[in-house]
Amino acid sequence: MTYAFASSAGVANLPALEQLIGDINDLQSKLILLVGRSGKTRLLRALARRLKVEPLNVGVTLGRRLAVTPVSNRGFATTELLRELTDNVGGNSPLLLDNLEVLFEPSLKVNPLNVTRLLAHSRRVIAVWPGELRNDRLTYAGMGHPEHRDYSRDGIVVFETAQRP
Repeated sequence: MTYAFASSAGVANLPALEQLIGDINDLQSKLILLVGRSGKTRLLRALARRLKVEPLNVGVTLGRRLAVTPVSNRGFATTELLRELTDNVGGNSPLLLDNLEVLFEPSLKVNPLNVTRLLAHSRRVIAVWPGELRNDRLTYAGMGHPEHRDYSRDGIVVFETAQRP
């Protein structure tokens, strides 16, 4: 199923995001992507304050672990390292993820959306999507860019944040 919720009020629409988090418990994938041109991290941080949990900066935490992993093993290790980093974060609260850009590094040879989805099979995950939603497609980087990705949003719960005019 595909869900989309538009939030033109940014953080003011935190209650709508909290309601959505409660509603996804019965879905197979418990992943919500915060998508939009602005306000995503601000909304995630407001949610973190409300839930009294820290969002995980994937770029910093996973980047540190990958830096000490041999280059030839990084692709294989990425998913396992991310799972290790997130297993004990937040207890029963949703896992809040920001700065996913490191997952798009071509040398890792991982599918960033699938890596994030895997985390959401056993717990609720709210992640800031670093790209855009265009014509029902989740994109990251422009065509021709080595990190370019393009995914269907089918089966993905999307919460759209405020759009710039």
